[in-house]
Amino acid sequence: MRYLAFVCDYDGTLARRGRVAKETLEALEKVRASGRKLILVTGRQLIDLATVFPRLDVFSRVVVENGAVLYRPSTREEKVLCDPPPQPFIEALQQRQVSPLVVGHAIVATSEPYETVVLDVIRDLGLELHVIFNKGSVMVLPAGVNKASGMAMALQDLGLSPHNAVGVGDAENDHAFLGVCECSVAVAGALPMLKERADLVMKGDDGDGVVELCEAILRHDLREWEPALRRHEIPIGTRANGEPWGINPYGENVLIAGPSGSGKSNLALGVLERLVEREYQFCVLDPEGDYETFQPAAALGNKEGAPSVDEVLRVLENPKQNVVVNLVGLPLAERPAFFTGLVPRLQELRMRTGRPHRLIVDETHHLLPRSWDASSLGLLQGLHSMIYITVQPESVAPAVLSSVDAVIVVGVSPEATMARFREALGDRGPAMKSVTLDSGEVLVWPRRVREGPFIIRTVPTQMERRRHRRKYAEGELPPERSFYFLGPQGKLNLRAQNLMLFIQVGEGVDDETWMHHLGRGDYSRWIRESLKDDMLADEVAEIEHEQGVSARESRARLKSAIERHYTLPVTPE
Repeated sequence: MRYLAFVCDYDGTLARRGRVAKETLEALEKVRASGRKLILVTGRQLIDLATVFPRLDVFSRVVVENGAVLYRPSTREEKVLCDPPPQPFIEALQQRQVSPLVVGHAIVATSEPYETVVLDVIRDLGLELHVIFNKGSVMVLPAGVNKASGMAMALQDLGLSPHNAVGVGDAENDHAFLGVCECSVAVAGALPMLKERADLVMKGDDGDGVVELCEAILRHDLREWEPALRRHEIPIGTRANGEPWGINPYGENVLIAGPSGSGKSNLALGVLERLVEREYQFCVLDPEGDYETFQPAAALGNKEGAPSVDEVLRVLENPKQNVVVNLVGLPLAERPAFFTGLVPRLQELRMRTGRPHRLIVDETHHLLPRSWDASSLGLLQGLHSMIYITVQPESVAPAVLSSVDAVIVVGVSPEATMARFREALGDRGPAMKSVTLDSGEVLVWPRRVREGPFIIRTVPTQMERRRHRRKYAEGELPPERSFYFLGPQGKLNLRAQNLMLFIQVGEGVDDETWMHHLGRGDYSRWIRESLKDDMLADEVAEIEHEQGVSARESRARLKSAIERHYTLPVTPE
């Protein structure tokens, strides 16, 4: 299952006029019986909520007071997640006759039009509080406390990730938690802005919409609605027409293939960086130690020996922790057995928590060889969200190859690598023409769609970007890519082979020479064509096109722009 957490608002979503219909409650109970965890998030106080809805036991966790309090129905334990409201604030509102005025463990609530009085008091007292609106209600909480922060605590308490949560709501204060959920849903009667931003909108209103969503979760785990969830796609690169291409963070199996030294690991590192940015958990099986220095992950194992399966699972229990399993210390012949011991345990963890979201198998031909014992192939059934990396696709178990949804080929003669993959599967399709890949390009074949292989230009890794910044800032560009201050008469020939020298030489040339190149757009053209930095080039072009800008001012602004794009990010790294 992908969606293990069902997160729901109360008023206007689960409940109609404060009451939950019998059919809605039955739908929730079916979702709970499927093994999923139910979480309720509401702006109400717990005592008020329990009065109108006594069946809180259907939920694994309840977040009340708009994110300020976490309640565990099974133990009836309340946990206040922030400081109580300041007493001077409450007294000031009472003095100004704000009514109604409800004070909870952390929340202070009233209604419109008293929001102006509330804001005035917050300003006068110099308090760090924020105001949340909810269909005429006005709620005041400490800064940073909202339904999203409360939901995060509930998920953490259950060992689950927001990437395995579907959330449904209807009003302004639901934006925060819906934006964090992997799938955000609005009921039919939700506010227009909420429906516009939601991934899905139900046909039914309030409880009827919740029933509709519950039935879809039970029927197909939202797989039929997957096309609406592309906002989570992990970018790999862009096609020749500028269209982005990426992989789904869940479900799809990907094979990265190519000769040794062709950039497979670099491409995989780029994918890992994007998984880290989006907080998807991953586990890398690393037979050659290529990923042991990847700092956003815990490296387990070394040349002395591999970690135990229990050690790997212990680290992965934390949703925020990624793992690289270094198998360098394990003899080659023992690596497949390690894999067969680890995979069932990972599958158990995935069944329980939905994590790790991605499993990366480097040197797949070592861990899952073509000669793999047939009795072990059952392990591969249902194995999804995989990234396989190999130099020899023909040496990988056919069951692995047949599960691949997309093939990414790097290096020279990509058509030959693709042909070996197809031959290993018995695919007798027409032979591909010879393909030449430029630096940064890969050949992609999405097997499940009716389209042949195509070329994309990959998104550079952070390491590549840092290397390029350093090269352009302080390195040595070749003469044909350097900038030359020639002057209006062409009498000068002052070469700047990097950006720092460009700044230094530019400050030393006379104003006439500087303005000559500025007026011709030479600076932005050099940055765009030689440095391939369109963002900086666009910023410099704006300065070049500005009427009446002086030599002194334009020098200072170009220097500032260059330092902001290059010098400042480089230093701390």
